[in-house]
Amino acid sequence: MPLQIIINDQQSFYLHENVVSAFSGRLKKIIRKEKRKQIEDSIIELNDFPGGPDGFEHVSRFCYSHGRVEITVLNVSLLYCCAFFLGMTEKASTNNLLRQTEKFLEGMFYWSWNDIVMSLRSCEPFFSYADSYGLIQKLIFALLAKIAQNSDMNFIASSSSSSSPETSFGFRFSSTTKASPEPASPCTKSGKDWWFDDLTVLSPKMIEKIIRNLGAYGNQNNSFTLTRFLLHYLKSRPQGSSSPSSKSEYSGLADTAVHGVILVGKTKFSCRKLFWVLRLVSGFSLSKDYRAGLERLIGENLDEATVDDLLVSGHNKGVYDVNLVIRLIKVFVNSEEMNSQKMKKLGRLIDKYLREISPDQNLNISKFLAVADSLPDSARDCFDGVYRAIDFYLQSHPTLSFEDRSKLCRCLNYEKLTFEASKELAKNPRIPPNISVQALICQQSKVPQDGFLYQRTPHGSHGKTSHGHMVLFNDNTMDSSSSSEGAEDIKLNLQKMQWRVVELEKACKEMKGQMSKLVRHDTGIFPFYNGNLPRFC
Repeated sequence: MPLQIIINDQQSFYLHENVVSAFSGRLKKIIRKEKRKQIEDSIIELNDFPGGPDGFEHVSRFCYSHGRVEITVLNVSLLYCCAFFLGMTEKASTNNLLRQTEKFLEGMFYWSWNDIVMSLRSCEPFFSYADSYGLIQKLIFALLAKIAQNSDMNFIASSSSSSSPETSFGFRFSSTTKASPEPASPCTKSGKDWWFDDLTVLSPKMIEKIIRNLGAYGNQNNSFTLTRFLLHYLKSRPQGSSSPSSKSEYSGLADTAVHGVILVGKTKFSCRKLFWVLRLVSGFSLSKDYRAGLERLIGENLDEATVDDLLVSGHNKGVYDVNLVIRLIKVFVNSEEMNSQKMKKLGRLIDKYLREISPDQNLNISKFLAVADSLPDSARDCFDGVYRAIDFYLQSHPTLSFEDRSKLCRCLNYEKLTFEASKELAKNPRIPPNISVQALICQQSKVPQDGFLYQRTPHGSHGKTSHGHMVLFNDNTMDSSSSSEGAEDIKLNLQKMQWRVVELEKACKEMKGQMSKLVRHDTGIFPFYNGNLPRFC
């Protein structure tokens, strides 16, 4: 009597009930129940069938071939799971499919390396069945045995090398199994990581199963080799187009890899390599605790980083992940290993970083200031780098209001600006006038005054400058008792100082002109200006 069997709501098979019931105990029971209902042309629906229609087609061929089928490395896993699912055991037939597949699997320790990997991969469409039936466990043991036999690694917990595959993993081999006397060599690759690339074809849940079998999942990972493999595996995975659900499949593997990285720390990973790890695992739903641990490790060594290391892509708004850099700086500042030399090195690095991120149109002022102010004042001997970054920011954000431009400059320490930077700042039309004046006042205070007399020379005076600049001289230079050598030193210092003051005076005059124009247009912008500049002007 013909029988219609629908597999996973995908495809229908029309088979003779006597043929399929002769080999399948499960189908035999279902057919009996249908007959009791006395319904003609009954339909049997099998859902979640391992391998779907393709798997059932293999079973159908087995039944119509009187219990014969060609079993290969590629189809043995599928046939094994189908046989288990349909109850194709000794109870149904002495020539049953389950026994035939079990007999074939008994020789898996003599399979080639590629055969084991491909057989594991073939289990992925019906992973839950292969796992519950114990098939994946057997294949993983065979896989680990191959790695152990062809590597000098010690991270695999297995029996001694003198043990046979049967006693090492608890499998019984039939004397009739056709197998070569020696296990097949897995591949021709050399080195400790010869197996890394081959396992990248496996799914994350299969890799996780392998790691769990090693007892090295999560915080149990203490193997550097395994850590390197997981990083290599994650690197081979596509990140850009992956959905959040697919990324979560890698979360456990990312956590396991990061635990291994934290365990060895900077003894195995440079600061640049740690940033590479952070970029890599950030795309795979890394847990908050492990991310914090990795950031702490990077932050403690932040002075060894480069600007390129810090330019991590932003995930939300902004080209760069500025919040990450702020967190890393905080870790470094609070680190016990921090010293003044490292702090100043980091200060120079952060100034370069500020300059790089300044053109980002999504970088707001508060975020810029958060980076600039995250370091203590002692981290910078000179604030020229901060000024350059501010100037870049103002060039890239030309629509900022007067208040915003003034707010941006509050991170400057005017006393730590060089004379050249102060002069450039005073001439910079993008810098608010009040900021320019404050910078010049602080710069004026740097000029030594003790022992010197200031005299403003009238325009065109003999021996003086033609523009009526002030001239510095020291009363002690008139003392004839001074030694000639000392007089020469003083004369040289005075000459240098005079030129310095002249340059500053020029900058002040230009600033005075700019401020006068500004006051004429809007006296409210600079209310405290009374028409007088610092005394150098």
